[in-house]
Amino acid sequence: MKIYFASGNSHKREEMARIFQPHSIVLPSDEGISFNPEETENSFFGNSLLKARALWEIVQKPVLADDSGICVDALNGAPGIYSARFGSENGIELSSGQRNELLLSRMKGITNRTSRFVCSMVLYLGKDRFINVQETLEGVLIDRELGTGGFGYDPVLFVPSYNKTVAQMTAEEKDACSHRGKAGRLLVRLLTDDIT
Repeated sequence: MKIYFASGNSHKREEMARIFQPHSIVLPSDEGISFNPEETENSFFGNSLLKARALWEIVQKPVLADDSGICVDALNGAPGIYSARFGSENGIELSSGQRNELLLSRMKGITNRTSRFVCSMVLYLGKDRFINVQETLEGVLIDRELGTGGFGYDPVLFVPSYNKTVAQMTAEEKDACSHRGKAGRLLVRLLTDDIT
């Protein structure tokens, strides 16, 4: 099945392509579709549904959307839904490394480092017909970047059960334990049950 992925993030598309095999994951930009909706909702689910619905209105085909981020307990769940925009001001976005640096600077001297990646994923199949799955990857925020794999906050989230940061994991390890991997596999299972 061809599934449009409501994102411009090629890193996420690579993950989704692995997880959703044998289905085909297509970015809007692959077909010349301009797509960059403003995320105006106050939850991962709200933003995910907003993006899925907006792209479905354009393509009228199955759409996959996710909204994800890192939630730090000591910061009352921040940066949360603002993870990708964390520290951005006046339209100037920080790089991933700069966002990680800012997050770690906010955590100086704080001993409670429990954190998690959260992913709310929506598979939108038709007007008002969708499936939502929300999953997490539990971990601990470390005090410096470790690893060169992955993207975003992967170098600063340490997963004790793997004894490494997400950025130190192989693609297979990450897919097995990640918030997107877990959510995606549940949706693939439902697709296998021929819900379409």
